[in-house]
Amino acid sequence: MLVLTRKQNESIQIGEEIEITVLSIHGDQVKIGIHAPKHIDIHRKEVYMSIQQANEQAANTPTFDVNAFKQFSQKSE
Repeated sequence: MLVLTRKQNESIQIGEEIEITVLSIHGDQVKIGIHAPKHIDIHRKEVYMSIQQANEQAANTPTFDVNAFKQFSQKSE
């Protein structure tokens, strides 16, 4: 992990496309601004982890086999 120290109104540049600026500091809370292209998703860590968990659950959900259902329903007739 790279650790950098910044003061209010100072920035960090990540590559050519992302700039992170310290906007304000109040006690133990730091407000940051992020300039990045729209195609880059930016989330708070807890939101990102929730999205990842939901995606993993969706990937592990059994799919509905339409062909098997059609065969089953035809046998029932």
